[in-house]
Amino acid sequence: METTDFIIMAVLLGCLTTYVPVFLSLFIASVVGFMFFLNMPLELMAQTLFRSLDNFSLIVVLFFVLCGNIMTKGKMVEKLISFANSMVSWLPGGLGMAGVIGCGLFGAISGSTVATVVALGGFMIPALLRNKYDESYAIGLMTTSPNLGVIIPPSISMIFYSMISNVSLEGLFLTGFVPGFIIIVCVSFYTWILYRNRKDINRLPRPQFSQLLSIFKEGFWAIMLIVIIFGGIFSGAFTANEAAVVASVYAFFVELVIYRSMNFADVKEVTISSAVTTATLLLIVASATVFGRYLTFENVPSRVAELVVASIQSPIVFLLAMNILLLVIGMFMDIISATLILGPVFLPLLGPFNIDPMHFGLIMTVNLAIGYCTPPMGVSLFVVGAMTKRDIIFVTKSSLPFIAIQISVLLFLTYFPDLVLWLPRLLGYHS
Repeated sequence: METTDFIIMAVLLGCLTTYVPVFLSLFIASVVGFMFFLNMPLELMAQTLFRSLDNFSLIVVLFFVLCGNIMTKGKMVEKLISFANSMVSWLPGGLGMAGVIGCGLFGAISGSTVATVVALGGFMIPALLRNKYDESYAIGLMTTSPNLGVIIPPSISMIFYSMISNVSLEGLFLTGFVPGFIIIVCVSFYTWILYRNRKDINRLPRPQFSQLLSIFKEGFWAIMLIVIIFGGIFSGAFTANEAAVVASVYAFFVELVIYRSMNFADVKEVTISSAVTTATLLLIVASATVFGRYLTFENVPSRVAELVVASIQSPIVFLLAMNILLLVIGMFMDIISATLILGPVFLPLLGPFNIDPMHFGLIMTVNLAIGYCTPPMGVSLFVVGAMTKRDIIFVTKSSLPFIAIQISVLLFLTYFPDLVLWLPRLLGYHS
């Protein structure tokens, strides 16, 4: 590394450690780099800021955020949980299984971990405690299972990775189904092992077919939202951008007209809230893009690629090193910033090791998703801690078994790429 690299990293890390917001830390480091180390006009920074936001693909972020907020405000989350509960509630630990399945279903609409934590955590944790599940289990489950929000498509982080890598967004979405399904199965199995002999846990009787049919009818409109999103995208009826808009309009219609859980005042509130959330994300996008442009001008990605290729010859070792590095980075940096900054640095490394960019996009997404529930800056830890009035140490300890499951699944998928790439290949999104 050169002296300028150390100075820029010192500025960036110094800002982050003094609690300067991430987007502002990136912007300050970029200004220092452009002013003192590049022989280029500062107007180039302004141009980069504008061009980073003048991207039609960013529309999909706004509307998936909006769709998730509509569901959180209305009754669709409750209907999805009821549907998930009817499938497994009679099993040992069935309510816990319903929680992780519900996170998967909600994640298949919202694309956001934080939205999943807020929507389902406040609903499921009290329900688990009322039914005599251990507090540590309930907190750990609902801290980590919302990671499915960015693993199972549509995923906001995958949208940004697709932007910087030019990988097919639809194909990248398809890679998320397998790890999402495996995590749900593994957590459900862990729950069954934990509670199979517990007689004090309330278990519902096996539902009759008529009861299942009634629950399905109540939740039909919520379930159809998932069908519309993925059926529309992968049938070719509309693009991912259009799917987000259709999903938002459909969700508004269902909550206003069918479930009648919202009024027009709520529509205004949800729309404004979604706009504020999206604006926050766009600030990160703009500052990360400027910082990425500085790194490109300084030829940092190429220099890192040369260094890594010279010191690592094995793809197995390279992937292990990437996993460790991304897990550590996820502890300190949010998934959007990390994807936008590190993606352009890591992408040139994939060719020499013959690693598929689509496969690496999934690896990066799962790694950084785990960062939501790892200290010291895991957002989910603080959200659940505030909900349950528990400190971050208790929440972290409660999450450890579930984090171990997700890391195990991550390592399995890392070294068996065909397991996640067969679906994109089958549908023609991968060569």
